[in-house]
Amino acid sequence: MTDRAERIITGRIATLAGDSGWGWVEAVALRAGRVLAAGRATDIDNLAGPITQRLDLAPDEVAIPGLTDAHIHLADAAIGLHQVDLSTAPTLEEGLRRVAAAHATLSDPDAWLLGQGWQADRWGGWPLAAELDRVAPRRRVALWAHDHHALWVSTRALEAAGIGAGTADPAGGAIRRDEAGAPSGVLHEAASGLVMALVPPTTADEYAAAIPTLARTLVGLGIVAVHDPGCLVPDAELRGALVAYAQLADAGRLALRVHACLRQQAVDTAERRGLRSGALLGADPEGRARLGWQKLFADGTLGSRTAALLEPIEVEPGQPLPPGMEYGLFITPPDALAELTARAAAVGIATQIHGIGDAAVRAALDALAPHAGATPLMPRVEHVQLVHPDDIERFGRHGIAASVQPVHLRSDAAQARLLWGSRAERFGYVWRSLSAAGAIMPFGTDAPVEPIDPWPGLAMAVARADASWASGTAPFGPQEAVGLERAIRSACIDGPRSAGETDRGRLSAGQRADLVILDAAVLREPVAVGGPLGSARPRRVLMDGLVVAEGA
Repeated sequence: MTDRAERIITGRIATLAGDSGWGWVEAVALRAGRVLAAGRATDIDNLAGPITQRLDLAPDEVAIPGLTDAHIHLADAAIGLHQVDLSTAPTLEEGLRRVAAAHATLSDPDAWLLGQGWQADRWGGWPLAAELDRVAPRRRVALWAHDHHALWVSTRALEAAGIGAGTADPAGGAIRRDEAGAPSGVLHEAASGLVMALVPPTTADEYAAAIPTLARTLVGLGIVAVHDPGCLVPDAELRGALVAYAQLADAGRLALRVHACLRQQAVDTAERRGLRSGALLGADPEGRARLGWQKLFADGTLGSRTAALLEPIEVEPGQPLPPGMEYGLFITPPDALAELTARAAAVGIATQIHGIGDAAVRAALDALAPHAGATPLMPRVEHVQLVHPDDIERFGRHGIAASVQPVHLRSDAAQARLLWGSRAERFGYVWRSLSAAGAIMPFGTDAPVEPIDPWPGLAMAVARADASWASGTAPFGPQEAVGLERAIRSACIDGPRSAGETDRGRLSAGQRADLVILDAAVLREPVAVGGPLGSARPRRVLMDGLVVAEGA
């Protein structure tokens, strides 16, 4: 007897079946959380039974598969909602006002004041410890920059960490100093760990209390799965976020699917527990929480001037670099990247490597290529913002995913032009070239570095410009724009493919029944800067065939 559909959805539905094209159909039938069939409405109607539910899209609606955010620090973003938010502070003075307000709420003089979101370029220079001392006297303060690769700290935090004029820069890090050589209050890359090692770690219970609300918000935006690259502070014993994800999944309180990453300090712990990439975290039979990749850092970031480059950074008048940073920084040297990647692969754990500068991207490819195919999860380079032309084809040839966050270009364009000069638009954010070379190219947001909303990034991938830019600003390297269909495939299919999930990301028979129903104008071409794609809001979201979110 032919299986009968539990639900039939009719209208304009993009299945993304096949290797190209939208795969438009008139209807899909859903059963047991999966797509039973997709095709003409008359054929799908034959699968209806007496209890089949129907959902007819309006003439101005379309449906696409559910989105995967392949790079979002979900656990840290959830905790960050309860800390000082400097991401919208337009000036240093406003940032200090917010710090002062948070300081006033703390009754314990020994409590840390934590936050994130400041940006030196937005504020016109690097902030100082003395400025924090003025508004939060004798308080230990640690505030992550916008990109989470520089830490602004108070004098008491420096003292607690034993950082003074005689403290040497740690390997893979740098301490900003005044003219006399004393620490001025900003710690780059590995130097931030000198202070963050003193901050009490977030507990699994604290993560578990914070994650569900943000996860539900993500689902409402059309995101049905995320890849969490891991928390800022290493969790060598895996007592924090991974435990929280397992607890939430087992309790039926994890609203979306998660692949949670670990850092190299935790590989031995994962091996002892028998954890491998793709393994369940907890006992949830739905598999909502799984182990993802080992996350390594090759270099820093554009904004913190620590992206590792093949050619020197452009000199900024009046903004000297700390000694030795003319080519950025390797947080993890290339030989160590190779060693750590091999070690993880030997115990069944895939690796993703943060690589922003072209030297870092090359080193990441060198480390990952020998281990492609070693686990069900693909090796990945994260961010891939500046790429030497000789390295582009290596992604497709070796089966290494280029995990990119197009929304970064919205905030990075001016900095990239300033710091990378003519290289920026020739070799920067080369999404069309990567796609043409056969790269799997998952999209993400990198929240909380950027907002959690996936839609501005999709628009940026296609338009290479943003309405927030100054009037008259030209699109950034328009030759590297991708088409709308390719952008949607990156958001829907390539994340699951990189995670070894062959049953998600499309709406063809056997796939998970994850759908996002949108205003049809969202997929209208050509994509206009400031148009409906960048501000899309789903009207309905279905996961496993069930309606899990509805818009206004």
